[in-house]
Amino acid sequence: MKNIIITGIGGVGGYFGGVLAKYFQDSGEVEIVFFARGKHLEEIRENGLKVIKGDTEFIARPSFATDTATEIGQADFIILCTKSYDLESVVESLRPCITKDTILLPLLNGVDSKERISALLPDNLVLDGCAYIVSRLIQPGVVENSGNIQKLFFGLDQELNDQVRLLERLFKEAHIEALASSSISSIIWEKFIFISPTATATSYFNNTMGEILADPMKLSIVSTLIEEVIQLAKAKGITVPENMAEITLNKWKALPYETTSSMHSDFKNKKPNTELESLTGYVIREGEKCGLEMACFRSIYTELLLINSNY
Repeated sequence: MKNIIITGIGGVGGYFGGVLAKYFQDSGEVEIVFFARGKHLEEIRENGLKVIKGDTEFIARPSFATDTATEIGQADFIILCTKSYDLESVVESLRPCITKDTILLPLLNGVDSKERISALLPDNLVLDGCAYIVSRLIQPGVVENSGNIQKLFFGLDQELNDQVRLLERLFKEAHIEALASSSISSIIWEKFIFISPTATATSYFNNTMGEILADPMKLSIVSTLIEEVIQLAKAKGITVPENMAEITLNKWKALPYETTSSMHSDFKNKKPNTELESLTGYVIREGEKCGLEMACFRSIYTELLLINSNY
């Protein structure tokens, strides 16, 4: 029996975790554990997790749902879908479940999750990963996937072992579009080149992606943000396609008009904790190390930092 813990049962963790829990329910092969809290946990325990996608919906019932790591036992895999600012605290809270053989997979926005987890757990195998999905927690116990894409990528920049291939197989058995890669950095950065300007621009303009695309001035600023992140990726030795800017804008155009970012949602809800440092500040700090100015990011970051400090 393989034990998979999923933490951060929101848009990403709720959808993919829900699909896994539904498929492997009573399978005798895989135990899916939701690590959640508060009213959300109460709803999952009482009624299961409702997952909505378009005109369809289902109820996912994990093998176990808890907010107490000592109740879970040892984990084979931990899939981390928390917000970036909660990463270290969640890893620490799950230490009772972690052995030297536990493999951790972060599916967070940003490109430094693996490094941060490895600093806490230097003896564990930590994968890199990212997800493409438009999904959110709409109320306790209910997750809605409103987009037209739901894919995840994970792996290392080296040959993958049997356990990583096993995780890929389990995802695919549950009919999740998943790919394990032995050259994951390029994939992670391709996502970051998309999500960093998206989060930065939607939060700054307080607009959806469709509203920004419809405004030539705002779209011009987004294009500049994209180019700055591409410059950073190249400076860090990451291989990206020559037409990366075009690829990124085409991803924008393919999404529903009302699509926005989780960081924008946090700003709208005046949350004191946001992904500003991991998605916007990170570009500036890493740019400085590479001798890059990042003028557009720097200007917007300064204003967003001021807004965030008032919450």
